[in-house]
Amino acid sequence: MSGGPLEGLRVVDLTSVVVGPLCTQILADHGAEVIKVESKTGDLVRNLNGKSVTPGMGAKFLHLNRNKRSIVLDLKHRDGYAALGKLLARSDVMLWNNRPKSMARMKLAYEDVRGFNPRIVYCGLLGFGQDGRYRDKPAYDTIIQGSGGMAALHHLATGEPRFVPMVVADKIAGLIAVQMIAMALYGRTRTGEGCSIEIPMFENMVKFVLEEHMYLSTFEPPLGGMGDPRLIDPLGKPVPTADGWICVSANTNDQAFAFFDAIGRPELKTDPRFSSVEARFANVREYFEIRMQAMKSKTTSEWVAILDQADVPAMPYHTLESLMDDPHLADAGFFEMKTHPTEGATRSMRLPNKWSTGVREDYRPAPKLGEHSVEILREIGCSGADIQSMIAAGTTLDGRIADR
Repeated sequence: MSGGPLEGLRVVDLTSVVVGPLCTQILADHGAEVIKVESKTGDLVRNLNGKSVTPGMGAKFLHLNRNKRSIVLDLKHRDGYAALGKLLARSDVMLWNNRPKSMARMKLAYEDVRGFNPRIVYCGLLGFGQDGRYRDKPAYDTIIQGSGGMAALHHLATGEPRFVPMVVADKIAGLIAVQMIAMALYGRTRTGEGCSIEIPMFENMVKFVLEEHMYLSTFEPPLGGMGDPRLIDPLGKPVPTADGWICVSANTNDQAFAFFDAIGRPELKTDPRFSSVEARFANVREYFEIRMQAMKSKTTSEWVAILDQADVPAMPYHTLESLMDDPHLADAGFFEMKTHPTEGATRSMRLPNKWSTGVREDYRPAPKLGEHSVEILREIGCSGADIQSMIAAGTTLDGRIADR
């Protein structure tokens, strides 16, 4: 392995599905050595994403688990637990997303893990914080979206509660975990000690939603209701054009006035309903209706050219399919073709962010279940006889790929 700001960092990843694997995928992409610890049945998401070339290697798994190594350990077995302890003693970070009671039963609570390595950063991704009555409830992305207020935003805007059709709560929590781990590692440089981090999805999603939508209930007594009217207005969506849709957002006075000129309505610049940021906010429905009527007169490409010339933020509306042909992404070489040793040709996405000091230069395709079990067990000091005994007992799985 070479390159990247996290080179030399070792992460033990006991998580599954999306929230933890997204976090560790980002750490791995930036140079960390991520060891994915799986049960004999493997990460649930291996088989949760439609068809695959090889069983257990679904598309979502491939995207979330590149640049990682996989070891299978039965942590209920004495030898499996001992192997994990040896691995933790040599690591910097441990991630988990079981319920805390399960971690305690497996003797993997913070004090247990700290016994293996007092410098370790122990990061738990939880459904709910441990200070409230929901502490022991199970959770998935949709549970958090619905209970955390995100589905209610769709209800306000469209009249029907609806989940965002992507695992947005998982992804938000995973990104927060990256931030928290980075801060904990910085703190360790000062103190020499590790720490325990708890990241509850529910509380983080509530904060994420209410930062805009607590709105006038921020004040006590409230100065009005909840919900940012610009964001929950039914017309706050891609705008129909003569041949499709366009995304337009003119917020500053300069942008709004240039927009009015572009649509042939210069008189609106002095209309008291639209002549200031505050006025347009108070009359957002009328503002959106003017925008909607104007955009119908030309095609999407015509409007993008006109609005680009006027320096008004505008982009064509993309479908999932048209994103694959976006010219800007093509310029940037965003999509890459990789050859996976078992899956063949696969389409991947390169890192969008750049480092002046360089990035990870090598690339590991997402691993088969237990592909690196033998390799990692050797690294932590297990003998060949010990490893064969663990394989025979079902404590680990040798998933190596022949002729790689």
